Amino acid sequence: MVKHDLNDVRTFVAVVEAGTLSAAAKELSVPTSTVSRSLTRLERNVGLLLINRSSKGLVLTDAGNEYLRSCRCALQALKEGSELLEKHRHNPSGMIRILCPGTMARHLLTPIIAKFVVANPALRIDLETYSPRSDPGSRMDVDVIFTVSSPNDSSRRVRSYPGTARGLFASPQYVREYGRPNNPNELPQHRCIGIFSWKLTSGENMVIPELVFHIETGDPVVSKQLALDGVGITVLPLWMARSPELREALEPVLPEWTPSPIPLYALYSGPNVLTPKIKILLDFLAHYIGTDRDPRLDCSKASECFTNPRLNTASLQ
Repeated sequence: MVKHDLNDVRTFVAVVEAGTLSAAAKELSVPTSTVSRSLTRLERNVGLLLINRSSKGLVLTDAGNEYLRSCRCALQALKEGSELLEKHRHNPSGMIRILCPGTMARHLLTPIIAKFVVANPALRIDLETYSPRSDPGSRMDVDVIFTVSSPNDSSRRVRSYPGTARGLFASPQYVREYGRPNNPNELPQHRCIGIFSWKLTSGENMVIPELVFHIETGDPVVSKQLALDGVGITVLPLWMARSPELREALEPVLPEWTPSPIPLYALYSGPNVLTPKIKILLDFLAHYIGTDRDPRLDCSKASECFTNPRLNTASLQ
């Protein structure tokens, strides 16, 4: 198989169009000797003489004349391909497949996705949700996976966003009936609603109480309603617990002890340079997640509800 160096092909076309090696060298901004070596290398690779050189000038051989037409077509195709890629870079189109937790889809993406679609009419969204107990990491048929677990798949690239601060809450009814725990070690004596373990910190102290949940659920909306109904103590995102409708309906429990915040990562496959459509999506979300424009906030501030919040939203308008 003949090996073609694209630079040699471009030099060959430049020589033919310029008429002399020196004129081609000037056009390409390289020494004449470089043009001569490039042309010789191309002829050696194709195994044919393409240009007769003489004191009278340059004359294309029959093979060179046919090869010139092919080279011009190829270079034109490459030029059109580059222009097409540039169009996709500035005006990406197609489908973006997103996999995310159900809570994120309902409270974060749904309120702002219309703005994204209006701003990028050539892009379409395929939004799929998964439950807290699921492992979405094995899905290779999606463009972006949003996860709250620390990524351990080195084959994917990662972009992090501000995490969600949380607290312990219960209804006044529950507190009146069952009392209030004085420290995390008393939590196993109470009815608790949640999933997995609760890692609670206060300054440099950390406690993981041995809980047997009265009701197991990883959905904060379900946990909120159960807490409102007086079922027990639960962990809620601060953006949810501090909404106007819940400020009086739920009471903080062990406010000096803080549950681990929920991180947020976007996982995607690809090279160092982001696919244009993925970059547009992730940059768009960065204008909202963890800022005072975050749709999950209702009269609260980003600094109260998120870890490492992006507070300088003025530049994002």
